[in-house]
Amino acid sequence: MRPTNNMMRWLSALSPRARLFLLGCPAFALLAASLALQSWENLHPCPLCIFQRFLYMLFGVVAFLGAALPGQGRGKTSVFAALLASVALAGLSTAIYQTLMQARPDLVPECSYTNPGPIEQFVNWIGAYALSSPTLSDLFLATGTCDSQEWAFLGLSMPNWSAICFLAFLALSVWLTGWLAGRTGRR
Repeated sequence: MRPTNNMMRWLSALSPRARLFLLGCPAFALLAASLALQSWENLHPCPLCIFQRFLYMLFGVVAFLGAALPGQGRGKTSVFAALLASVALAGLSTAIYQTLMQARPDLVPECSYTNPGPIEQFVNWIGAYALSSPTLSDLFLATGTCDSQEWAFLGLSMPNWSAICFLAFLALSVWLTGWLAGRTGRR
């Protein structure tokens, strides 16, 4: 038997609450990894990077809330899985937009500090609040530009990797919802 089949069998045996908890853990691990890379590589995150960090945090919080809140049944977990899929889709869209911005800066307008859009305004608001704490300012203060590629691993930039991660979160959220639609009895 292949390892993939064993993993799917193991995941299928978990309760929906355990699955939601397991979906939240990698989101916070990616958040911690982004902070570590920022520190080690002296990276300057842009507003889109900060927004993606916020979406990773939101994904993890929604997953943990779904696992922790009382209630049973497919309905509750399906609602949380749909919320997670929405957050993952927003993150995937943002990462793809930033990837396009880096690959073809002539086609996509740069995120702007002088004429900020909704994402930049949101990030600026969070960044202003974060200045009161050194830890939060590292997490939410945008100091870079969206079209710069300061870091790459295996030929992929940070937004490329983020798009892959959000795509995986989206697939897992959809799988969790689909699994619940066809499964009976397990709560």
